[in-house]
Amino acid sequence: MIVSTMTTPDSSDTNGKSDTKGASVIVNAIAVLRSFTADEPLLGVTEIANRVGMHKSTVSRILATFEQEGLVERDPDTRRFRLGLGLIAVAGPLLAELEERRVAYPVLRELTERTGETSALMMWEGNESICVEQIASRHQIKHTAPLGARYNDALSSSVQVFLATEPEERVRSLLLSGAIAYPGLDESSLEDYLLRLKEDSSRGWAINYGESSLDEVGVAAPVYDHRGDVVAAVLIPAPRFRVSQERLQSLGESCAAAADKVTARLGGHAPGTARSER
Repeated sequence: MIVSTMTTPDSSDTNGKSDTKGASVIVNAIAVLRSFTADEPLLGVTEIANRVGMHKSTVSRILATFEQEGLVERDPDTRRFRLGLGLIAVAGPLLAELEERRVAYPVLRELTERTGETSALMMWEGNESICVEQIASRHQIKHTAPLGARYNDALSSSVQVFLATEPEERVRSLLLSGAIAYPGLDESSLEDYLLRLKEDSSRGWAINYGESSLDEVGVAAPVYDHRGDVVAAVLIPAPRFRVSQERLQSLGESCAAAADKVTARLGGHAPGTARSER
């Protein structure tokens, strides 16, 4: 794999320059992979180079190695690149090891059957909500995301769930720095957002009613571990035209009930409650 082409330090190099160069190439390679998104799964070399700030020849070399390993593949019509199935082989052992994912799967399947909408399990990584499991809706028109899709939009319902567990100062820092996206943020909207997170916690689920995407509604609820810490979120994304305000309440309650089931199956409990039984 690419590591073999970038970690060949000269034993006579006592200044650590080879190690630094190798680390830099790895960082560049990761940046190339992260340039692909659910909204823009197909990218050309020039597009990627512009996004990551690298020369096109550097991006081409990285992509060539990735293509050999199956981590990216070329679209036969456009000759642009997309992420390849080889990434599943890389991520597979991690996904199989995630107890939250294994435990949540039957609950998500039941939730999708009951509501008719897509259900997903999201996990938090610093400043991003990541999809680690999903059961797609049976409807022809539905909202889905690929496993591994990342979200850092403050109005995303799953992001709200995770931020509601963070200290206020950290939430302020994440939003003001732009690590969590909130267009048009000012002091007033920041205070309103902090109040919104408290309301999410009190209600038991977070709502995104077409705020980050006009045609999509999302509700999400927290999953707790045995320490009472939020370790995941159950998410229901749905087309907005199918979700009235009355149905929104029903979806929120169903989402929270499913999250409670996953919590119980993990042997977890919400803060201030008795430990749930399996």
